[in-house]
Amino acid sequence: MQIQEAIIAFNEFLDSYKKDQLGGRLLKPVDYILSLGGKRLRPALVIWINQLYGGSLKDALKGALAIEMFHNFSLVHDDIMDEAPLRRGKETIHSKWGNNTAILSGDAMLVLVYKILSQLDESKLKPSLELFNFSALNVCEGQQLDMDFEDLESIKMDDYLMMIGLKTGDLLGASFALGALLAGASQNDIDHLYSFGKKTGIAFQLQDDILDLYGDQKKVGKQKGGDIIANKKTALWIRAFEKADEDQKRAFEKMASEKNSSQKVEMASVLFDQLGVRSEAEEIKSKYQKEAFEHLDAINLTDSSKDMIRKFAEDLLGREF
Repeated sequence: MQIQEAIIAFNEFLDSYKKDQLGGRLLKPVDYILSLGGKRLRPALVIWINQLYGGSLKDALKGALAIEMFHNFSLVHDDIMDEAPLRRGKETIHSKWGNNTAILSGDAMLVLVYKILSQLDESKLKPSLELFNFSALNVCEGQQLDMDFEDLESIKMDDYLMMIGLKTGDLLGASFALGALLAGASQNDIDHLYSFGKKTGIAFQLQDDILDLYGDQKKVGKQKGGDIIANKKTALWIRAFEKADEDQKRAFEKMASEKNSSQKVEMASVLFDQLGVRSEAEEIKSKYQKEAFEHLDAINLTDSSKDMIRKFAEDLLGREF
């Protein structure tokens, strides 16, 4: 099975699930957010890895749905905290139905996650719950750190890397690991796949930070310098602030208060180029990518299967500038 086939299989399963299970007032917003699309990367990874290990597609589909349900649950609550009006170009749940309904719908999604997981084969249930709970709590901790960082004048790079590892990396790691677990893979492989996914997720976020300012807007698919305009402390921002002298820190303050978006992005570009932070962010990204591949090399799959996983990660992290 290829990753695209896994995406197709999941979307078919999701359509059937929504039709059969998501009726009524409370679950209508759940159906709505699950219908907004997205890459379906995490659930597809559960299925794909499971099939590479020769696992049961029936169990893999349930695990994939639980991962995707939790991911969307986190988005619903994140959107409330961020007061975001749009998600994937459509109204967010709290914009469409109000905060109270959004909170309840998010809560219901988390309950549905456990309802789905409870349907797994009994021999896989306990380890699957332990894996999911570990990852889910880390995602929540990462979100808390991300919110805490908004009120800090400066952040250490190690703290930022820890935050994106929790918020972005852990659920990707859990997707790889759950697919292997449901196929009966060894604990050694499960652990290495978790670490592979987590480190790949960190590298992915670092790549996203770089593309925000230096990517081709048409290829990246979002506003150039959107993180800068929103005063988000990305890897580029953090490293630049660490290296800045007093004059450059004053330039940071001026940049943060600039109201003209285009001017703000230009100021950041000049400042970051002066401090040479793009190449340093790329070096950190490469470090995590290298470490991820070392974990991939340690698993017990055929060389052809590992080559497919490696190519997937290379494609994911090699998005064009």
